[in-house]
Amino acid sequence: MSIHEVTREAILAALEEHDRLGPDEFLDKHGFGPARTYLLVHEGREYDSKAIVGVAHGYLDGKQPLAAAEFSGGLETVVKVLQDRGFEVRGSRSPAWLEAELVLACDVVMRNDWQLVRAQDPRAVALSQLLQALPLHPPESRGPTFRNPNSVQRKTSDIATQHPAYTGKPTRGGKLDKLVLRAFLDRPDEMHEQAEAIRAGIASGALTSLPKAADIDEEEAAAEGRVLTLLHLRRERNPKLRTKKIDNVIAAHGRLECEVCGFDFERTYGERGARYAEIHHVVPLHVTGQTETRLADLAVLCANCHRMIHRGSRWLTPAELHDLVSLRADEST
Repeated sequence: MSIHEVTREAILAALEEHDRLGPDEFLDKHGFGPARTYLLVHEGREYDSKAIVGVAHGYLDGKQPLAAAEFSGGLETVVKVLQDRGFEVRGSRSPAWLEAELVLACDVVMRNDWQLVRAQDPRAVALSQLLQALPLHPPESRGPTFRNPNSVQRKTSDIATQHPAYTGKPTRGGKLDKLVLRAFLDRPDEMHEQAEAIRAGIASGALTSLPKAADIDEEEAAAEGRVLTLLHLRRERNPKLRTKKIDNVIAAHGRLECEVCGFDFERTYGERGARYAEIHHVVPLHVTGQTETRLADLAVLCANCHRMIHRGSRWLTPAELHDLVSLRADEST
């Protein structure tokens, strides 16, 4: 038994089986683990190189698949066999698609009547360029095929074949693919606006770099997705805009109170709390897009109320949270 007997046709047959079963079932069926170093890249999709070669051996006449323990998966064995047969092999796996990337991809699929977008389509090329402009993945994690038009075709196929109207066998997309698709089916206008806000952020340069996300939990990001949440917080933390809003409120009312619960930092903490409050942008980015922020769009909040507004799958307005606080106060009396 030798992996050097494996032909290109046998490798293509193994790839077809992998696509039919999905990566997890394919690896489990044949007793392989995920590739640690070398990945086969074919038509924009990545495959575990050693597993593909081992299974391909079973597609030779009169041969059986090779077990993982029967051969080495190194540079001089599996990699050489694949490259000699005209396949591309590289040394790292492309990072998983994140929510903002899937929102952009799903929006393109929706506008293509829920059909995949092929790599040569100008829309796939444009989407590839957008995805490569997003600063969601560090440069060291991006290989030569990172979000290229072929990978865009593959991901739009994952989305399109999960659509309820699709009658064929779906490809094996991830769980997040299905969640984003469901959001588009349930709230198409809102999700399209999210995609437009991300595109506008890239075009304006606001999304070429982002503030750190360490202080954002999943509940906060749920309403708009992590990218739009970060942009939302960037607007709220703009020091010039914050100062103008605070000056405006003090000039109009002589004090700085939370618009929801009435908490006044200076009244409670003295000079240490003077002119302190958090600023909240009332209208989400997917509604406003990349527009100029007006002072009327901002609300003055205490830290607790600001956190409660951002919590959950739908952000509340200050008025809605005020009604909730008032209702709880009435119930306790």
